[in-house]
Amino acid sequence: MTNMLADYGVLTEPATLTIERRLPGPITRSWAYLTDGALRRQWLAAGVMEERAGAPVDLVWRNDELTDPPGERPDGMGDEHRMTCEIIEIDAPHRLTISWGSTGGVTFTLRDEGEEVLLTIVHRRIEDPSVLLNVSAGWHAHLDVLAARLRGTSPAPHWDNWTALRRDYAERFGG
Repeated sequence: MTNMLADYGVLTEPATLTIERRLPGPITRSWAYLTDGALRRQWLAAGVMEERAGAPVDLVWRNDELTDPPGERPDGMGDEHRMTCEIIEIDAPHRLTISWGSTGGVTFTLRDEGEEVLLTIVHRRIEDPSVLLNVSAGWHAHLDVLAARLRGTSPAPHWDNWTALRRDYAERFGG
């Protein structure tokens, strides 16, 4: 079973979030959930991804569709969010780095650990403290959905989880 305390992201630099999660293997399955738009939509955001450096990736978040029920959407959060990113580096099925809005980008690293896969996400240069709280709670909540999907269990209502996690990260990061 996953140790929830270890699931929290940490600031590995003042504006860099690192979060890890152990997922059931094999590594190719976890990789597919990162790169296949239909699978990625089930836990994060839809969008076709051509697996080559320099390729654009149009991500489309519809967080109300991630869980049933979705929970109560916080004020200021729309029913859809879009962002165009670019693949910076790709080494299937171990490493994927993509640009990410105005931040320094996100790197996903997958490593086999016996029957499990260790997924590490490093999100760089999140300078705005409020954005850092949203991003930290967001990655954590989305990873909770991914872990549930890969384990064949029902995830907690996404928005309720995100709201609770944002409070937790505010306490952890002093925000």
